[in-house]
Amino acid sequence: KGSKGPRRLARWSPDFSVLAYSNDQLAASGLCSEVRPIDSVGGNNNIAGPQGGILLVGATEDDFLGTLHLKGAMPLEDGVGIVYSPSLFYNRYADQGGHDENVAEERRTKMKAAGPFQWYRSILSNTLDSEPIFHCHGLHEWAMQYHPEGADPPPSGKYQSHMPLRVSREVINATVERRGIHCTHVDALRFFAPSAAPLNHHGAQLEREDQLRLEQRGCVHAHMDLLKISMRLQPFVDASLVADTLETALIARRLDVEASPYDVKTTYGLDTVAVETPEGREEYRRRQKELMKLANPVRKRLL
Repeated sequence: KGSKGPRRLARWSPDFSVLAYSNDQLAASGLCSEVRPIDSVGGNNNIAGPQGGILLVGATEDDFLGTLHLKGAMPLEDGVGIVYSPSLFYNRYADQGGHDENVAEERRTKMKAAGPFQWYRSILSNTLDSEPIFHCHGLHEWAMQYHPEGADPPPSGKYQSHMPLRVSREVINATVERRGIHCTHVDALRFFAPSAAPLNHHGAQLEREDQLRLEQRGCVHAHMDLLKISMRLQPFVDASLVADTLETALIARRLDVEASPYDVKTTYGLDTVAVETPEGREEYRRRQKELMKLANPVRKRLL
């Protein structure tokens, strides 16, 4: 999926010209051709629909960053690799209902519905186990407004066009360029100005799967996401926990906007955390650590 998908598949795939080889050419090249069944993923020989798939020889679960349940990929029991087949994945338990198609369809629906729960479980667990980063200083909003000389105006600037800036464009550029950006939040990076993305130490382009690798418990945006997760997992999250995720998100958002380059004091009567100064960066780190201590128990309860 995406521009990197074919390149990633190439890690396990031979050159396509091999498909045109004769048996003599295969033998001379040291390669061999083999057709093998893929029943070993679940022992189900009565799956409806196509049973073919893509076999990634030598691939392991680690190659998928814990997202096998989202990709329709399954490890083979003999350890030879990973087979990718959404049809097999979603239908592998369908025959446990006998010949009742309604039961089979219910099982397929439940398999697909379980995906978000497994994804958020992975996100929450990985975040709790992560090493927090306390030197990002909330520069994602600054990266949205980054506009060096000769560059096109930042398209993401339109989202906050109703809010006046409290600092000059030169200060914004200098703050972003001082030591670059240390943003680990996949969704925040999507709104960076094009010129700011290459300055991010964790990558100029991030994909959704990178969230499992990068999400860390010091991230203010990750704390705001707890509210989104609690709402997404309804009706299985009790009201008191939803209220706690809302409170955490509001505190996180307050720090988020107070550390921004916008004049939130005049507009909303909020304080300012001037992260363009050493004193402001120290204040941001202090409040960031306090927020992490508040959010961790909420994250554990949600997990």
